Amino acid sequence: MKLLVSPKDVEEAKAVISGNADIVDVKNPKEGSLGANFPWVIRSINELVEKERGNGMKMSAAIGDFDYKPGTASLAALGTAFAGAEYIKVGLLKIKTKEEAVDLLTGVVKAVKDFVPNKKIVSAFYSDYKRINSISPFEISVIGEAVDIDVAMVDTGIKDGKTTLEFMTEEELKTFVSESKALGLETALAGSLKFDDIPAIKRIKPDIIGVRGMVCGGNRENQVKGDLVRDLRGMVA
Repeated sequence: MKLLVSPKDVEEAKAVISGNADIVDVKNPKEGSLGANFPWVIRSINELVEKERGNGMKMSAAIGDFDYKPGTASLAALGTAFAGAEYIKVGLLKIKTKEEAVDLLTGVVKAVKDFVPNKKIVSAFYSDYKRINSISPFEISVIGEAVDIDVAMVDTGIKDGKTTLEFMTEEELKTFVSESKALGLETALAGSLKFDDIPAIKRIKPDIIGVRGMVCGGNRENQVKGDLVRDLRGMVA
């Protein structure tokens, strides 16, 4: 299982790299669950990650928690790809229907893959979809069939300390993972996860676990700590 850790700036990225995460995931927590950071921050972190790519380290970046704005999402995705991210993450926060999701993701995929090859598109659903009135993660079987995305992810839309495992059961998450893998997609689980959740995550068997608050000492507003990244890397290896 790969470890994805989300720094908000260069100093935090250094801690993520020192902790030997597999994927350095640039985001801006001030703008939401998958808040987009600035192009110059992504580029600066990419320069740090570039030195580690020979060891297999990758970089991802979020482009935002989107409503139905395919053009805006496509432009954001293209800019993020040009800034160096290998995984481009788009959140379907205010997407209500399969048709909207397919339309938005089709634009994102075309914008990135037509202009910048060898990039991966991450479609992020939300485990707390019922309380935020968002599209269900279980629509992945339709969406993943219709659009050439690469990774299916589940996160939490509201960051109030409640974890993905409080909104979806292990069996439901296993179903999401198995249905995604049946489509040839990589899978990722995130959402205010805690160290105590690691045994359950291992049973669910996603390809990637995504964290921030866990390696900030439990509060995602604090700084990422390299020693906690290293501890977690040892637990999920």
